[in-house]
Amino acid sequence: MNLPELSRNSRRKIGEAIHEFGLIREGDRLLVGLSGGKDSLVLLVALRALQQRSPVSFTLQACTVDPTEGEGCFDSLQDFCASLEVPYHCVRTPIFRMIEERNESSPCSFCANLRRGVLSSFSRSQGCTTLCLGHHLDDVVETALMNLIFSGRFSSFSPLTWQDRTELRVIRPLVFLEESRISAEAERLCLPVVDLNCPFSCRSMRAWIKDQVSGMSVTAPSLRHNVLRALRQGNRQGSGWASPVASLEPPSCRSSFQLES
Repeated sequence: MNLPELSRNSRRKIGEAIHEFGLIREGDRLLVGLSGGKDSLVLLVALRALQQRSPVSFTLQACTVDPTEGEGCFDSLQDFCASLEVPYHCVRTPIFRMIEERNESSPCSFCANLRRGVLSSFSRSQGCTTLCLGHHLDDVVETALMNLIFSGRFSSFSPLTWQDRTELRVIRPLVFLEESRISAEAERLCLPVVDLNCPFSCRSMRAWIKDQVSGMSVTAPSLRHNVLRALRQGNRQGSGWASPVASLEPPSCRSSFQLES
């Protein structure tokens, strides 16, 4: 089977995150939240390649949360997962209808929280140990700056968190990878990105922060990586990332992930 091949640099950055935070352990049962966006598709490709090459044994499956109650078309995702030999599931939900009925003032946040809840519950029902999400470096930086500006604290979500309610590990292997690089990978590999044409798209505070980061990066191209460096340094001192990370369990996935085919 010929898998889509991410660039060496992308594989290296994903491998660094997996190694540094101990994201994948022997015997883990992973479920990827596959929205159909570029981020989750690149994440799935990366983890499938890792599964094939790594001495660390783990299982992998993917799940899409359909917020349209079946009106959305995700056949391309099912076909793509079949080509990767990854089990695929699609869970229909009334999220869009709930947003409309409740007249939600923050529909994006409401939708994200509900979808994550559905993914967590489904992961538990499948006997999975780990939920994999596609948050990337830009998400990390934007969250850190939002917290700094509006809450007076410099922190972001952790690459590894633990959900007490579902007893799940939640991992984010793309946290060292820039959104622009993910977009380039998705385009180069012709990944089947799904556009739901969300009727609730809005200008959120996060969108404003994203614009500010893009603008500042013109003058300070290293902005994203400098924020990341500050978070990593803070993490070593007990701050920075929002929650503690797990210890790395040998053998690590880092070197095996960077192997060339």
